[in-house]
Amino acid sequence: MHLAVAAAAPERLDLFLRRRCPELSRSRIQTLIKAGAIRVNGALTRPAYLVQPGDEIAVDLPAPAPTAAHPEPLPLSIEYEDDDLLVVNKAAGMTVHPAPGATEGTLVNALLHHCRDLSGINGALRPGIVHRLDKETSGLLLVAKRDTAHQRLAHSLQARQIERCYLALVWGGMREAEGRIEGRIGRHPKNRKKMAVVAGGRAAATNFKVAEHFPFTNLVECRLETGRTHQIRVHLAHIGHPVFGDRVYGGRDQARGIRPEYQRQAKWMLTLIKRQALHAYALRFAHPTTGEVMAFTAEPPEDMRAALAAAVVYPIR
Repeated sequence: MHLAVAAAAPERLDLFLRRRCPELSRSRIQTLIKAGAIRVNGALTRPAYLVQPGDEIAVDLPAPAPTAAHPEPLPLSIEYEDDDLLVVNKAAGMTVHPAPGATEGTLVNALLHHCRDLSGINGALRPGIVHRLDKETSGLLLVAKRDTAHQRLAHSLQARQIERCYLALVWGGMREAEGRIEGRIGRHPKNRKKMAVVAGGRAAATNFKVAEHFPFTNLVECRLETGRTHQIRVHLAHIGHPVFGDRVYGGRDQARGIRPEYQRQAKWMLTLIKRQALHAYALRFAHPTTGEVMAFTAEPPEDMRAALAAAVVYPIR
């Protein structure tokens, strides 16, 4: 790919390419520059180089890496499939993609057994994965089968044109019926396995609306504007309403802080769901080839439905 710089104000090379090549993330562009796959006027350069009018930029995209995962005949709930993509209803407890030291039992392993032709542009361990869900979060996930479809869907995701909606059972009664949570998310300063709202984090925004009020919990609908790691869980914990059952962000240790007549009920509910009560229930996007608007919904799985049913029961005394 060759790009010519027209008359314009000087701009960082990585930012210039991010605008001109929306299918590539900024981090991906920076990696390519450092690897020598992007040259300016035939010479190696750096991400902070300021492009000038008349510059010639050559982008040499490497071929997709072959997948390092292997097919496994695992249960897979497919809501929709065509030649370009799949919509999968992921079960809680299933990791989305393999990682070093844990290469089996993932959604990618199951997908490779099912279709064997996933897009390769997201790397050897994440073929076809357009966006992710946490291991213990259930619900709808979009998967690309062709590279062109993957690039277009990735661009739609970056442009916030893919609507992802979640249901979360949270602790406490939320004062506002709806609102927007903004908070930069990055690694927790003391626990590197957790995320947190921190000054130097990446911009993140979550919209919420209370769907149901229960005695000491609320069922909340969350709509993502951004897609940071653990975003909904971190944002809800940050405003004092951690997701019910969330072991990492305080969702299993709130029972002692509620009224005594509800404490037994809360502990009972925690026996019904062993994970965070978070489910990706709705997905809406434009098909990458036809442009048709596609919308899908999936009801929460049995464990979350049981916790919700128990939330409305009169307190056990």
